[in-house]
Amino acid sequence: MHAFKNIALILFSSILILAGCTEVKQESKQSQSKKTTEQQSLIKAKVEKVVDGDTISVQMDGSEETVRMLLIDTPETKHPDKPVQPYGPEASQFAKEKLSGKQIKLEIGTTKRDKYDRILAYVYVNGEMYNKLVVQNGLARVAYVYPPNDKYVEELRKAEQDAKKSSRGIWSNPDYVQEDGFHDEAIKDKKKQPDSSQSNISLPYAPDGPDRDCGDFQKQIVAQAFFEAAGGPSDDPHRLDRDQDGVVCETLP
Repeated sequence: MHAFKNIALILFSSILILAGCTEVKQESKQSQSKKTTEQQSLIKAKVEKVVDGDTISVQMDGSEETVRMLLIDTPETKHPDKPVQPYGPEASQFAKEKLSGKQIKLEIGTTKRDKYDRILAYVYVNGEMYNKLVVQNGLARVAYVYPPNDKYVEELRKAEQDAKKSSRGIWSNPDYVQEDGFHDEAIKDKKKQPDSSQSNISLPYAPDGPDRDCGDFQKQIVAQAFFEAAGGPSDDPHRLDRDQDGVVCETLP
């Protein structure tokens, strides 16, 4: 009788273990299925042009489309009614460095287009979500949160808080970023100072000296520092910023 009880106990334990394994396998299959579905929902595209920090032009499915990145807002460089805003050129340059000519994937939002007929999407490059990357670097704020197009809003807000705590980029000037956008007047010196990466650059020419063009510089970062020291982007006495996006001599290395 005692032996029978032991056998029964062993059988019962085996059943529980098998049931648990089956449940784990089912959960694993469901997780894998969800991951596969999400991957299949991504659309391949190639970046043809960076319009500004949060907008790009792409080739997809044989046609050219403009993509507006979901849930983010970068300072203006192309707005017809606004001047170039502080950190707008940096956001545009960051986008060009990360996205220009790249093969990307788009996760299109629940609402597929905005009123300007631009595709609304999360942009992935080299396996990373660019929307989050630009926020992490302090070059964009989380904005335009309209359910149901808010799938990753919590993830982006965490990235925004991290950038804010570290005073990166747009967060380095108190009151510049507000609920309704960016406020230039919050920055006392309207001539944006060069960032820390450019502050120690030795300029080869006096900013208030003779006229210079891009051919006078060996590196883009030096031309950019010269441009800003001369008053850019609000003032461009040397006419280095031909397309008025705040980034100069873009063909230089």
